[in-house]
Amino acid sequence: MARVFVIINLVVGLLLALYLRHETAPQAEPDQLLASVDTNAYAPGVAKPVRAAFVVLVRNSELAGMKRAMRQIEDRFNQKFNYPYVFLNDVDFTPEFMTETAAMTHANVSFGKIPHAHWSYPEWINQTYAHECRQRMHKQGVFYALSESYRHMCRFNSGFFFRHELLQDLDYYWRIEPDVEYSCDIDYDPFLFMQRQGIKYGYTIALHEYPETVPTLWSTVKAHIAAAPEFVRHAAGMRWLSADGGATYNGCHFWSNFEIGALSFFRSPEYLAYFDALDRAGGFFYERWGDAPVHAIAAALMLQKHEVHWFEDIGYYHNPWLNCPQGAAARLRCHCDPAKSAVLHYWASCTREWVELPDANATAPNPASTLISLLPSASASQ
Repeated sequence: MARVFVIINLVVGLLLALYLRHETAPQAEPDQLLASVDTNAYAPGVAKPVRAAFVVLVRNSELAGMKRAMRQIEDRFNQKFNYPYVFLNDVDFTPEFMTETAAMTHANVSFGKIPHAHWSYPEWINQTYAHECRQRMHKQGVFYALSESYRHMCRFNSGFFFRHELLQDLDYYWRIEPDVEYSCDIDYDPFLFMQRQGIKYGYTIALHEYPETVPTLWSTVKAHIAAAPEFVRHAAGMRWLSADGGATYNGCHFWSNFEIGALSFFRSPEYLAYFDALDRAGGFFYERWGDAPVHAIAAALMLQKHEVHWFEDIGYYHNPWLNCPQGAAARLRCHCDPAKSAVLHYWASCTREWVELPDANATAPNPASTLISLLPSASASQ
């Protein structure tokens, strides 16, 4: 019986891999995108075809891990394309950090300090109650339950990173974190690919969130939809976020430690109003709302399916999850093990569930109107 079960698992995995190879081909071949681009435009110190940069939120103490990540992205991609880096920190960077990271690349590097207002408690937060909430979550065994800095980080990445002065001249960003690994050569420009294909958000792994970290996030989102129905432009996105017609949140989110995005999406009035509603609700501090579900809910409901792209071809690892291309051709440019890719695991089933959404996503004049009629009241329990 055990042998039969193993065989069934192998067959299912093979069929899934074949399906993914068929369904996730890019809208255009990268070589075609680069054919009309002057490769001299990627020389160090010159303006790139796309106004874009790597954006890195990092502490001085993470210097070694940051250098490891830079070595990975430089070897696999940026030694050919020379996109700049923007490093951000809530304190001043040390001379050691700035000198050693700059030495890892020929590209331009910038170092910025986060404004205090973007990394502190807003005036409407009851800090005594927030402390009590952290203690209660700690007793429940929630990851990062006691960490205040983790909550400031999630709030910053949810609503403020794109407002930093060093990003004001950028149109796209690529988020990088210390100690991540890139296991495949990237021989095309993902920024240019996104720009030419009209893609607003790119990811490699999509997971289910820990429900104990976001107990009231969904009810807060539903209240915002009721107050601002124009927020929902992609009705099919609700199917990705909820398995019961919107009554509850299934936890699906794009794992945001890797994301490539259009900053215009976050700077839009609709996203800013959405973030403001979440921020006022206090869940970043009274619970442990992460920037990943905050970004993902907005992307799923504001963007059409074709505006969100799975970079299946980018080999990426952030402990403990791996994205590894499934195609045989990828093995010629990758060193990861496709059998260990997160997409084959239930906890990352959201990755393929986004791909499986219907392509026909015509936007109705007011697509949220039908959703609101189906949703329980905003005050209802999740």
